[in-house]
Amino acid sequence: MSITIRELTPASEAAWDAFVLSHPDGGFFHRAAWRHIIGHGFGHDPHYVFAERDGAVVGVLPLGHVKTLLFGNSLISVPFCVYGGPLAADDETGRALVAYAADLMRKRNVPVLEFRFRTAQQWLDEAEWPIRPDLYVTFRKAFTADDDANLKSIPRKQRAMVRKGIDRGLTSVIDPSADRLHGIYAESVRNLGTPVFSRRYFRLLLDVFGKDVDVVTILDGEEAIASVLNFYFRNEVLPYYGGGRAVARDRYGNDFMYWEVMRRAAARGLDMFDFGRSKLDTGAFSFKKNWGFVPEPLHYRFRLAPGASIPDINPLNPKYRLFIAAWKKLPLPVANLMGPPIVRGLG
Repeated sequence: MSITIRELTPASEAAWDAFVLSHPDGGFFHRAAWRHIIGHGFGHDPHYVFAERDGAVVGVLPLGHVKTLLFGNSLISVPFCVYGGPLAADDETGRALVAYAADLMRKRNVPVLEFRFRTAQQWLDEAEWPIRPDLYVTFRKAFTADDDANLKSIPRKQRAMVRKGIDRGLTSVIDPSADRLHGIYAESVRNLGTPVFSRRYFRLLLDVFGKDVDVVTILDGEEAIASVLNFYFRNEVLPYYGGGRAVARDRYGNDFMYWEVMRRAAARGLDMFDFGRSKLDTGAFSFKKNWGFVPEPLHYRFRLAPGASIPDINPLNPKYRLFIAAWKKLPLPVANLMGPPIVRGLG
């Protein structure tokens, strides 16, 4: 049977998501709803197409076109997400989706096409798709329904930090909105020299994904000191946007927060903790290793137009050093105002 490439429509979203759910490499970031996030949340053009054979979905390609004056022009699968890339039921379908993406790249005159695979894809011609192996890794680890066993599985020094949070009497709640999360997250990323996402974006994630996303906020008495937005897919929890106020470090708020995410996920019957990607040799990288997670290489593949190079938009790039240092000194209201228009280009 021949393969037909079709554009995703509201009527075909259920079939798209059913295929993603059934595919062994399917993940939360392949879901059809990200098309709305890319378009309505950031104002970028989504290009979501699926492969159909004999009336059945056999592959999906979630692409976003991120084009800004500051950070260039790329087609990314999937922007603002740590994983992505086309999903295919077989090699023929995979190659058909890749051919579609490459053709779109030419038609749109886009210099860079990026697939953010979590695992290697055998049907991709690696000679035509260079990889940058020296930047990102991911951290994933199974856990059980037994809280005591999960706590004991955390290496001793990190487990002691969690216990100090417990002994301090920290508690966690599920927040009904993203308002407290955004305030805490904004302070946290400003202190790191990074622009913040808009409050509207966080609200959109909660509205679009419903029961498959929540916000866990950590309280010291009545004071909210840390908060994280989590995604849920199949048997996995992915704490994705999180941070703590300056006081959280001394009160073990961040350590306790991720423990509470794991504990609550275990109570929901889940058994896989995805700590997400981190850049090599950063504080976040070390923090996750301290939890006993083993770094796994990510397979980000690029197709480049003649003369183009793999983008290097990350805080480790020396060209951003002065920007980061200056951003850390901005008053928080100013950073919150300036951040969202800038961060939409960071895809």
